[in-house]
Formats: sequence, structure tokens, C-alpha cells
Amino acid sequence: MWLLYQFPLCPFSRKVRLLLAEKGVGYEPVRESPWLRRDEFLDMNPAGETPVMVNAEKPGRPMIDSMAICEYFEETVDKAAMINGTAADRAEIRRLVTWFDVHFYRDITRPLLTERMEKRLVLRTSPDSGRLREAMKAAVAHLDYVDYLLDHRQWLAGSTISLADLAAAAQISVADYLGGIDWKSHEQSKRWYLGMKSRPSFRPLLAERMEVIAPHADYEKLDH
Repeated sequence: MWLLYQFPLCPFSRKVRLLLAEKGVGYEPVRESPWLRRDEFLDMNPAGETPVMVNAEKPGRPMIDSMAICEYFEETVDKAAMINGTAADRAEIRRLVTWFDVHFYRDITRPLLTERMEKRLVLRTSPDSGRLREAMKAAVAHLDYVDYLLDHRQWLAGSTISLADLAAAAQISVADYLGGIDWKSHEQSKRWYLGMKSRPSFRPLLAERMEVIAPHADYEKLDH
């Protein structure tokens, strides 16, 4: 049995969980709050970041980093290929995964997590309204790019669902949970995201809650 160390609003853990669900890989989520810096967790990943995967039946080297984990299961599980197509197609999928994992996370998800989760749960301080406004403004620009992609493709990277869609949905879902997404004037992105939310792989994520922090009112609805 695989153990996945994660917490509900970790977008990188969400990406891994979506991939595992699409491929039908069984695992047990293990709640880990990386800000606690537990010695046992740091022994597995000195960086102190989620996700981390461990094979409980064959203890050995933990798998660290969401992209490395996704690549491992892409290589070892034939079902539901998520990095597929020609070499150029695969390069585009990886480019977009990096776009959402790095740029979307830096501009939107990370500041929202800091201001609306960490400051409340860990630091016990008030959020910075200026940083929140900047993140929400950045979300508009990023959704404009998603709209552009969907104007030219059925899915973000091409004609079939891929890891790019999973990475994007993981980041957007955390931002949406924290009330950082305004879907006005982004009908293309909204339709795509509703389609992602409707997939069986997504339902467990929508049902989870972060302690003390309630999701945005329409977060779990499949028609909003």
C-alpha cells in the first residue's frame, strides 16, 4: 500500500492525487502539516515539503516532489496516460505543468495560502489585504491565458486530458477554495474547470475541508 503524506490544501499533493485516481492506483492519504517540521517527516524529506510517497509494504527510499512522483506512475502504470502523444506533445504538457506549478503557484496559490491559511492557523495574524488583491488580480491574467489555450484546444495541452489539466486544476481548486478566483468573463475556463470538478477523480478533493477554514460558497458545486 502506498502512503501519501499531504494536507488538504497542498496543490502539489492534489496534482498527485488526481493522477493516482485517474490511473486507479490505490493509496492511503496521511495528514502531514509541513509547518510543524516533525523530525520523522524531515527524515523522509529534509526540505519539509509535501507530497511524499512511501511504499508501506516495501520500505525504502521515499518518493519526493510531485513531478517526480507523477513521472514514476506515468512510467509504471499503463492506464490513462497523462504525458502522451509525440515528443512535441509531451514537451508541451511538461511546459504547462511547470507553468502552473511555478508561475500560478508563485503569483496566486502561494500568497493565498500564506494570507488565508498560514496566517490564521500558524502565525495567528491578520491577512494582508494588499497581497490578497494582487493575487486575485494575477488570477484574472492567468485565467485569460487558460481561456486562450482553450480557444485553440479541447484540453489545455491538446486534444486529450493530460497532466497539464491535472496540474492546473489542482492549483485553481486551492485558489477557488480560498476565494481567490473570479470566474466573470472567463466562461471558457469555467466550463473546463466544471468538467474537471465533475470527474470521479476530483470528488474526494472537493469533499475535504481544512480545519477552521471554510471553502468559498460555490467551491463544491458542479454548476458554478
